[in-house]
This record gives sequence, C-alpha cells and structure tokens, in this order.
Amino acid sequence: MTDSVLSLTDARLSLKGNAGTVDILKGITLDVARGETLGLIGPSGSGKSSLLMLMGGLERATGGTVIALGHDLSAMDEDALARFRRRNMGVVFQSFHLIPTMTALENVALPLELAGQPDAFARAEAELATVGLASRAGHYPGQLSGGEQQRVALARAAAPRPAILLADEPTGNLDSANGAAIMDLLFGLRDQHGATLVLVTHAPELAERCDRVVRLADGRIAGDGLREAAE
Repeated sequence: MTDSVLSLTDARLSLKGNAGTVDILKGITLDVARGETLGLIGPSGSGKSSLLMLMGGLERATGGTVIALGHDLSAMDEDALARFRRRNMGVVFQSFHLIPTMTALENVALPLELAGQPDAFARAEAELATVGLASRAGHYPGQLSGGEQQRVALARAAAPRPAILLADEPTGNLDSANGAAIMDLLFGLRDQHGATLVLVTHAPELAERCDRVVRLADGRIAGDGLREAAE
C-alpha cells in the first residue's frame, strides 16, 4: 500500500523460556492503510496480542521488520520507542492498566504531561466528558466500575490525538451492555480523531464493524479479507 501507517515484512517473534525457544509469530507480512480499521481474530494462542504488541513497539521483533509511520521500530532504543508511542500511538488493554493512586483525570492527563502539553488537564477533562465521565474525574480506579475504568483507559489513549489506536480485547473483561458501550465509544473516538484502529477481539459483533479482518492461526496469517466472521 502506498499510504501504509503500519507495514510488517516477515516479522517474527520468538521467546525463550525454561523449555527452550518458542516461536510465537512465524513470518507476518501485513500492511495497514491510513484510516483503516483492522480486526485481528483467531483462536487463543494464535499470536493476535503478540502481533499487536509488535505493532506498538511493546515487543521487539526477533526477525523481519516493523515500520510504523515510516519509522523502523526495531532500530529504536527503548527511550526512543517510548517517545514515539507517546506522540503517535494510543493503546487500550483488556485489563485497563490504570494507575491506582491517580484519579481518572490524572490518569488521562499523564501521557499529555509526559508529551509536554501545556493544557494537559483541560484536554483530559474534555476527553473524560467525551466518554461520559465528567462527573467521575476525581474518582480513583478502585472507586470505578469495570466499564468506567475502560472508559478512562479509552480517554487516556485518545487524549494525545494518536495517529494509531491499538486495542487488545477492549471488551474482554466487561458484560455485554458495557462491552457494547465501549465498542461505540472506541469507534466514535476513531472517527472523531481520524485514527487508524487495530484491535484484537474474539467478539464477532466487534469484528464485523471493522473494514478488514485478518485471521491468525499458529503464528501465521490464515485469512485476510473484509469482515470475515470471527471465531
């Protein structure tokens, strides 16, 4: 693709454990276009989350290349990767990953402060309002429901206006009603900020909302097409 924001060529990931080396990803070649919404599906252990982590520079490829917005992630040291993510990526995890000693507002403002944004708290307030949590800004994660915590996590990911949004099972720990609300918010934030969205999901209804779905099996791409049915 001529306008790829993510481009992987023969990307591989092997991890060493007590039982020896395990090949997690076995040569992934994939392009994600600007503005595209890509769903990653497949059975547990197929490599979906690991592939998302490679795209975000949270895992380093042990072979091949991972290019994000024209930058080779494997050529960056950890500090450079962290700065690149702060400027260009928002990541949402299944388990929220909020800082328990910070309020919702402080959690959302943190990446903006790290990026040197002078209006960090004003922007954080606006993002919390966007996800319907203006009245909960002063609450700590332990005082929020699971659905509310995921809303805070979405606001935190979207606040820096990232070019790329990565979401790993964003509805996995939520009931159906909260999951549906988070899906709507996630796609709404994508539309509002014009971000490219890559998400890992087991939910068929979430995969069906993606422009394109890539199916993984045993660390390889087993299917790549428009709105394949998720498993």
